[in-house]
Amino acid sequence: MGFGSYDESEQQEVDADFDDDDAVQSGENSHNGTIEFENGASSDELLDRLKEIKDESD
Repeated sequence: MGFGSYDESEQQEVDADFDDDDAVQSGENSHNGTIEFENGASSDELLDRLKEIKDESD
């Protein structure tokens, strides 16, 4: 069988041995606030730096 081939016979059904009470509840860590980030550079400075990076990769 080649790389990346899929054979359903190789797949097994996994019997999960844990209770739902033990699982992490995704809603218990939700965040409803806001976040702000100040990088100290202007948009023009950031665009100039991006152009420099793109020019370096050419």
